[in-house]
Amino acid sequence: MATPKTVLITGTSSGIGLAAAVGAARAGWTVVATMRDPAKADPLMAAAGAAGVAGRVHVERLDVTDPASVEATVARVTAAHGRLDAVVNNAGAGVVGTVEVAGMAPVRETMEVNYFGVVEVTRLTMPHLRASRGRLVTVTSVGGVVGQPFNEAYCAAKFAVEGFMESLAPVAATVGVRVTVVEPGAVASEFVASQRLDIPMLVGAAGPYAPALEAYVDRTLKSFGHAQRSEEAAAPIVDVLQAAAPPFRVQTSEWAREFAAAKLADLNGAAVQAMTAQWVGAS
Repeated sequence: MATPKTVLITGTSSGIGLAAAVGAARAGWTVVATMRDPAKADPLMAAAGAAGVAGRVHVERLDVTDPASVEATVARVTAAHGRLDAVVNNAGAGVVGTVEVAGMAPVRETMEVNYFGVVEVTRLTMPHLRASRGRLVTVTSVGGVVGQPFNEAYCAAKFAVEGFMESLAPVAATVGVRVTVVEPGAVASEFVASQRLDIPMLVGAAGPYAPALEAYVDRTLKSFGHAQRSEEAAAPIVDVLQAAAPPFRVQTSEWAREFAAAKLADLNGAAVQAMTAQWVGAS
């Protein structure tokens, strides 16, 4: 690219966001790497330095759950760089539990980060993406395609994001903005660790759902033993940024493609219900 394009990426302090920021910088982009706490930027800048692209990575504070923070950051970025060619909605948070036991607070908090935060960033950056005929990329999850036990709040938020983006995509295309959702499966990143799950406490508080939760946790921990690395999951994001005609939906691995395909072919829901029932020891 003769003139480096600018991409804003949310949630870059670790995991997929960090890897996507470094990958985009290596591909020649000017990267605005945002995070709630810039004091946590050291791992990102160390990785950017090791890749020889630290000069292309600019850290900004952004809390996607705070509309004033989003508005201020977008204004600063566009004033400083004069353009915004792409946005990657990556910031997210997970929660494990079931609503009867956990109550409504975790549901509302999860929706704020994973759904309303994405909508707010999208709303405020769309005028700039229209001007550049740019790209809007959102990291969802296979959990935005297949509902998974004890992930009610997280999957609900990711389902909502997928529906929002699928509805927005043809509208955005009329003004030159291409929309893509990227669906990772299990990723060996700080995302899992950041939930700070106290498994014995969760099981102890699960009441009648304790046996199902134990079965689910056992299955999930085993699945993360075969998870993608963050760099592998982030590579398709950079590919989408570079592609002349990016698709709407991209999975980050063959496993994720097969998992999503099972749902998309399951018209009456029986196959998915049979699969996920096994995860919680249901007959």
